[in-house]
Parts: sequence; structure tokens; C-alpha cells
Amino acid sequence: MTDQLLKSDPAPVQISSAEFFARSAQRLTFKVPAGLNEADVLPPTGDHGNDRMLQIISQELPVKPAAVLIPVVDHAEPTVLLTQRSAHLSSHAGQISFPGGKIDATDASPLDAALREAHEEIGLTRDFIEPIGYLDVYATGFGFRILPTVARVKPGFQLWVNASEVDEVFEVPLKFLMDPINHQRHSKEFRGVPRSYYAMPFAERYIWGATAGILRVLYERIYLS
Repeated sequence: MTDQLLKSDPAPVQISSAEFFARSAQRLTFKVPAGLNEADVLPPTGDHGNDRMLQIISQELPVKPAAVLIPVVDHAEPTVLLTQRSAHLSSHAGQISFPGGKIDATDASPLDAALREAHEEIGLTRDFIEPIGYLDVYATGFGFRILPTVARVKPGFQLWVNASEVDEVFEVPLKFLMDPINHQRHSKEFRGVPRSYYAMPFAERYIWGATAGILRVLYERIYLS
């Protein structure tokens, strides 16, 4: 089942690049939200089926803390850097993702993990990145607890792709991703309980699952007052 435009959404909100970064700085912090490491703290999703799925998963799988970077490139019309995972990977092969991965014991913080992974995966160096703050923890049905860092990225960077993890890196206009008319909501069952997930198809790219869900959270935090 697909709901192309969520009926509760207002009309698309148009804000400038400067306003996007200003709102992000006002509304986000680097305080690590509860639930990144605690199995008994479940991030609410607003969807009964998703909440029920996470309750079950939290009892069956260990918590896997992870961090991703949401790199918003500060063009006149901002874009978001996304990756396509390598087709040979054992999990989530070929899917659209943010740069990121599991938080290692040597990482000083989730931010440090996200920056490290961005450099390892696509060669994005820290001198081009201005971290702004964390979104809420995003939990998945595979036991991952993902903490996204929103960041402003200066144009002019040179990227290289780690072929063992990434097939391609590309940019999608922030305006497209933050327009609720592009937020498809699909439904599927998890052990007999309907649950929803988002998809944001862009040209030949199919952005869905955790990546689309995190982008939806970004929209709700920054674009909705």
C-alpha cells in the first residue's frame, strides 16, 4: 500500500539555504540522545507497527550503535551527498545510504565515527565539513540504532570511492528531499502487524528504508515549526 502524500502534511515549506542552516543550528545539539546504546530505551517512531517491531527486535538482537553523516552541500541550491552501497556486500547491497557505519570503540563520539566513515567511504575530508548537530536516534529492524549528524559541507571537495563499500556517490537536491509530495509511504507486515516505511524515488535512484526515514525526520525537525 502506498500513500503518496501524507494527508497530515501542510503545503511544502520553502526556506532559503541560509534559513535551513540557521534552523538546524537552533534546533540541533551534540547531546547524544537516549537510546543509542540502551536496549530498553526505544526511540518512538509515531507508527504503532514500527514501535511493535522495534520492541520485538530489541529483545532478540543486540543493540548495534551506528552513526551516519547527512552532508548538505552549501551550493546556491543545496544538495545532499548520498552513496550507493556496493552490490557485493552481504547486507543492504546496492541500497542508497548516507556515509556512515558502526561506532567503533576507538571513536571519541558518534560525530567522530560519522566523520571517520565519511572519509573512509568517499574521501570527504573534515576540513570541508561543519558539523551542526544530531538528529534523533533512528532504530531499524536489524538492531541498528543510527545517530545522524547534520553537517554543512563546503563545495570544492575532491571525492574518491572505497570500492569495497561504495559503488557510487551522488548529490540530490535538498529541495526535492524536503518536499513532502515526494515522501511516499508504503506498508508491509512484520509478523502479522502492518508497519510503514518511506520511499523517495529520484530519477533512477530508489531512496527508501532507513535513509528515507532519516530524511523524513530531518524534514519534520527543520521544516515543520
